[in-house]
Amino acid sequence: MSKNKPVVLVGLMGSGKSSAGRLIAQALGLPFSDSDPFLQQRYGGTAAQIAEREGADALHRYEADHVLHQLAGEPEVIAAAASTVEFPDVRAALAKAFVVWLDASDEVLAQRMKSSSHRPDFGPAAMRARREPFFREVAHLRCDVGELTPEQVRDATLREMGLPEGDRH
Repeated sequence: MSKNKPVVLVGLMGSGKSSAGRLIAQALGLPFSDSDPFLQQRYGGTAAQIAEREGADALHRYEADHVLHQLAGEPEVIAAAASTVEFPDVRAALAKAFVVWLDASDEVLAQRMKSSSHRPDFGPAAMRARREPFFREVAHLRCDVGELTPEQVRDATLREMGLPEGDRH
């Protein structure tokens, strides 16, 4: 597999998509795109602010637009909001990317989500029930981030992509 293919990280809030994504982007020499700055720049608010102001449905469509917009450009590493996998057009677009699912127990994710005020207040169990089948559908690799560090996620991703040491940036 080429490092010229987009890499998309999916998973529930608190799974560490931004942390692992930055490391993967750095290793591959690719740009990194995260939904949080995209939402701020394009829609003028954090995920929590947009959900409060316009509702969860609007927020989720904006998050899907982030992934579709970024996949339409040059290859990069994308941290995709969890909701994006619910959209059939996003799942279809993910076929051109290498998709890494960052997963952990609901307890681990709930603890991590407490530390961030910019996210909407969604519980991991309800989100998992809705989204796990879609994560399974699109993912090439699943990483248990309750056990793996962001660096280990990066290394597992590069290994699974079949990139020899010399191909890494």
